[in-house]
Amino acid sequence: MIRDGRHIRLLIGLGVAALLLLGKIFSLQMLDSRYKEDANRNSTVRETIYPTRGVIYDRNGHILVGNKVAYDILVSPREVKEFDTLALAAVLQVDTAFIRNKMEEYRRRRSAIGFQSVTMIRAIPAETYMRFDEVKYKFPGFKGQVRGIRDYPVNAGGNLLGYVSEVNKAYMDKHPGEYQSGDYAGMTGIEAAREAELRGQKGYHVYLRNSRNQIEQPYKDGAEDKEAVPGLNIVTTIDASLQQYGQELMQNKVGSVVAIEPSTGEILALVSSPGIDVGQLADIGKYWNEISQNPYKPMYNRAVQASYPPGSVFKLVNGLIGLQEGVLRPEMMYPCSKGYHFGAGHKLGCHAHKSPINMEESIMMSCNAYYCYVLKNILDQRKYGNVADGLDHWREMVMSFGFGRKLESDFPAELSGSIPSSKTYNRAYGKGRWNSTTVISLSIGQGEILATPMHLANLCATLANRGHYYIPHIIKESEGVSIDPRFKERQYTLVDTLHFPKVIHGMWRAVNSGAGMGGTAWIAHVDSLDICGKTGTAQNPRGADNSVFICFAPMDHPQIAIAAYVENGGFGAAYAAPIASLMVEKYLKGRCSRPALEQRMKEANLMSRVKHD
Repeated sequence: MIRDGRHIRLLIGLGVAALLLLGKIFSLQMLDSRYKEDANRNSTVRETIYPTRGVIYDRNGHILVGNKVAYDILVSPREVKEFDTLALAAVLQVDTAFIRNKMEEYRRRRSAIGFQSVTMIRAIPAETYMRFDEVKYKFPGFKGQVRGIRDYPVNAGGNLLGYVSEVNKAYMDKHPGEYQSGDYAGMTGIEAAREAELRGQKGYHVYLRNSRNQIEQPYKDGAEDKEAVPGLNIVTTIDASLQQYGQELMQNKVGSVVAIEPSTGEILALVSSPGIDVGQLADIGKYWNEISQNPYKPMYNRAVQASYPPGSVFKLVNGLIGLQEGVLRPEMMYPCSKGYHFGAGHKLGCHAHKSPINMEESIMMSCNAYYCYVLKNILDQRKYGNVADGLDHWREMVMSFGFGRKLESDFPAELSGSIPSSKTYNRAYGKGRWNSTTVISLSIGQGEILATPMHLANLCATLANRGHYYIPHIIKESEGVSIDPRFKERQYTLVDTLHFPKVIHGMWRAVNSGAGMGGTAWIAHVDSLDICGKTGTAQNPRGADNSVFICFAPMDHPQIAIAAYVENGGFGAAYAAPIASLMVEKYLKGRCSRPALEQRMKEANLMSRVKHD
């Protein structure tokens, strides 16, 4: 009886266990779909749908960067069977050696590639693609892919726009989880700065594959497919025709031109020369060696990445600080005997002009000696304990104009420039062992002062606005795209607005007084435009002086402020002033009334003057 009881209990226990096991199996197979889906996923393949990248427009609605179709040939190495190499090479119009080398490379990388498809040939002609599409059934494992690439209807702003390229491992590591091999991203310029908006979101189709890894049908009739989301369109502040015109004027010259709308801080043109032709951007890989080995460095955006001595245009800043500090009045006159004489036979030279002169005349004639007196009076004020304190206060005033720091534009890779402090000279000469004449070259924008052309254009916009500026920016607010609130806030200098008209009238006289009256910028004169400007000639230790010019117009209610910087261009009136004034006239009048000057600027070639590092 005991044995029978144990036997019965054992049978009952086994029966319960069997029921539990059957119940679990039923639950897993019939009620819980997770494992079934996991199994299905092992037999599915995803085909990526690449989104259309956002279009980039200029301020007037013209397309700067659009999209066009490109055709690629992809291969899934694990699906490839024996094929006629000669026939495939003939269809794709490539050498048989190219195909053999590629297949050998894929065999070596078999474990890393797995079941993925890799791109074998990019951007083949449409006719070649169609020819392949007709016979692709003969070549299992090979397939075509249609994708969008960038198109450039207007040759304007290659450096400004930037380029799109396939991501590499370093880029993917920097953006974990966002990109995978075969993806494209903006690498420079606006393409890089606004990558998040322009890129869009990838989608995919899911297909079932059989035991031989062949695609059979859509998975779940496409229920798990995801549509691609196109990128957002970007509207820039750039005027395409002005940008293109600036590039034509700067052809065969090294330097840059930056134009700003003073009332908004919007950048109208940002020219860096020599630059990249937009035709090279569409296939940057093809031209990379040519671009990277060019001694003139076309990838280098001089408008925001090159620091130069500003030269005589900086006299305007010192004049305004002198007025604010009360050490200068417009009627004050200083002598100039071909320069400023100091110390034991030292002189900071100047060109010949009448003497003595007042402040307006000093701007009109660009007198060096006048601003030596002004800077010395600023630094040697009794209210400062010593010249070091005076210099540091001067530096604070200068930096309120945006110098010596990044302007925090929305354009990438901006440099800060440099404005020296007392620490700079303490290190160089020793504390207490230098004075105002030691640093007198700061009076004319030389010495240790460095600024980008963007800084100079911003100075010009600040003058046009009589004491404030908006941070220069290159993107306009548009549907789905916002700009940082800081771009709408006024940035005030530490100089009262009432002082600016005193300087501006001198700038007007520099352009409109006539060459016989000593106006250094007479070449920039255009009837009825009331251009206000200031020339600069910046010393260059590696060659001829740099030609500098800033101007805005009209004098009342200015619509454009511009800075031109031409390396090795000589006097400010030689190249920078004509180029800037032609662009002002083009923007305000839509035409050029000085065809001979325009032709001379377009044909001028200064490349032989440039000395490379």
